[in-house]
Amino acid sequence: MSNHSALADRYALIKSEIDALTKELEKARAEIKATGVERLVGERAIIEVALSERSTLDTKAAKEFLTADQIAVCTKVTLVETLRIKPNLTVVSI
Repeated sequence: MSNHSALADRYALIKSEIDALTKELEKARAEIKATGVERLVGERAIIEVALSERSTLDTKAAKEFLTADQIAVCTKVTLVETLRIKPNLTVVSI
């Protein structure tokens, strides 16, 4: 197995484990929220539930009020690097 092959498999395994843990975390989060308690005290951790307000800009609505030049001035472009995992279907099982 080449170093790249091992790295690809390692990445996929770690990602799979993180996905499973994320599901468990979301279940625990839902259970905490369902208690209705604002502060949970454990032996090793204290969890505090807080509510905050978020404000977002409706870009679709904003584009109706702005010119193309105004939109261009306010637009920030960034590069996003994405890693995608796909099964290797060329591997033959024995």
